[in-house]
Amino acid sequence: MSKHWYDQQTIYQIYPKSFNDSNHDGIGDIPGITAKVPYLKKLGITTLWLNPIYQSPQVDNGYDVSDYYQVDPSLGTMAEVEELIKTVHANGMYILFDFVLNHTSDQHPWFKKAVADPNSPYRDYYLWEDPAADGGRPNNWGSFFGGSVWEKDPAGGPQYYFHLFDKRMPDLNWKNPAVQQAMRDVAEFWVEKGIDGLRLDAFIHLAKADFRQNYPSATGDQTPIISDMFYAHLPKVHQYLHDFVAGIKAKHPETYVVGEASSADAHLMVDYTKPGTDECDNVITFKTFADDNSGDDPTFSDMFQPRPMDVTTYKQHTVGIQAALADTSLPTLYWNNHDMARVATRYGDANYPLASAKSLATALYLQRGIPIIYYGEELGLTNIRYDNVADFEDQTVPGFVASAKAAGKSQAAIMDMLNRTHKMAGRGPMQWDDSQYHGFSDHLPWKHGATDRMNAHDEMTDENSVFNYYRELLKLKRQAPFTSGQFIMLPSDQRFFTYLIDDTSERAAVICNLTDQPQTYTLPFAGKRVLLVQGGATVAADQVTLPAWSNIVVQAK
Repeated sequence: MSKHWYDQQTIYQIYPKSFNDSNHDGIGDIPGITAKVPYLKKLGITTLWLNPIYQSPQVDNGYDVSDYYQVDPSLGTMAEVEELIKTVHANGMYILFDFVLNHTSDQHPWFKKAVADPNSPYRDYYLWEDPAADGGRPNNWGSFFGGSVWEKDPAGGPQYYFHLFDKRMPDLNWKNPAVQQAMRDVAEFWVEKGIDGLRLDAFIHLAKADFRQNYPSATGDQTPIISDMFYAHLPKVHQYLHDFVAGIKAKHPETYVVGEASSADAHLMVDYTKPGTDECDNVITFKTFADDNSGDDPTFSDMFQPRPMDVTTYKQHTVGIQAALADTSLPTLYWNNHDMARVATRYGDANYPLASAKSLATALYLQRGIPIIYYGEELGLTNIRYDNVADFEDQTVPGFVASAKAAGKSQAAIMDMLNRTHKMAGRGPMQWDDSQYHGFSDHLPWKHGATDRMNAHDEMTDENSVFNYYRELLKLKRQAPFTSGQFIMLPSDQRFFTYLIDDTSERAAVICNLTDQPQTYTLPFAGKRVLLVQGGATVAADQVTLPAWSNIVVQAK
């Protein structure tokens, strides 16, 4: 594989509304991010990824864009974005913007013109379809946000428009060359502003199948069904992606493109990142994760039931992805993002919060690949805990609540499940100190609930903190053999996550105890030197002793 600046990066994901509020309105903003660049540099971060900051009605927290060329006023100004880019570069770091290319807001001028005049050229910027023969929706495809992908023309016309997400987020028609050019123009505008790369949101959905077909239904009715086979990973996606990326890289060849391919397996990850194809440099898949659903309660919906990690299956997924991408691209390594619960809540151990946070980080981030750390993860930050179902702002939650109540679950039990599993509970404000609102703001934050007390101020001065462990871990990540070594999974059962990184001149073993019980492990070689340790783990020759949730990194002789 060819080498680029982004091959050795550690990325830090910032949810702008939740990171740092500089103007005291309870909403994080661009100047707030700029003020914390030194903190990120101290942690060992080299690249910032910002969730969308474009002008938006905020139906989906910025993923519903009404003007790609403007900054949302709640977050700042164009001048403040330019200052952030300048500050990031002055600190020897890079910056990526989330780029929403599958859909816009229904408040975007393109869609308003499309609705106002069916003969407008902007009508073809979106996906419209006539009713089915019975006058109903064109097909039974389901939206990821609940209900149908089809919504009637707001102007009262007979047609329906397509929306894979919220009905206020209509999908763009990528079959239209004018749409393709318009989106390239937007991307080039921001690259020329100085950003170093793009995270392509939901790119796997750019192509859709023929609308005149239904997902096979046991009932035969038009109840909407999630239908990935009709709108995910279709062959035409590769052409749209290639043309978009090649157009940008023709002028800016070192622009980094990482794509969100949430449902991509290892083979699709290879297809999207093959060298020389001008598609993605790396992709982010949700298929790495594996939850143990053996304890699910079958009497109600499983959508938000908490589950432990299925370590054995997770290791199988890891091996499959690492092997598939070994000669193609680097995997992206992440435990959490804005679309899921925080790792400390999802997989951590409440009885060993610090040790479990450290061991999980070690199990992942020294692998071959690019770490992506979600804001606050470096503190061991947990989900915030809401008091009301309405706080989750999710169309799928009421159905889960009704199902759980019908099964006899109490309101307290339902809230506990949602607080442990829902993505909105993972978007709480960053915790900078121990003041009333954790230093995020002196105003009630836009998202607020019960929190744990960990904070950056205290952890930066505590040598045993999760923050300082992350610093040491990321420092080690920048050293051989972890910079270019190959990944080899070492044999172990579900108690451990164990692997070898080998760059032919050096090799190191990473041994993590993922249980609350002491364990022993036999290395395939005699240890030469301990590179990193936490939780009291020790090594003598080839024998490793591991207290609960401890880990050790050992250089081979």
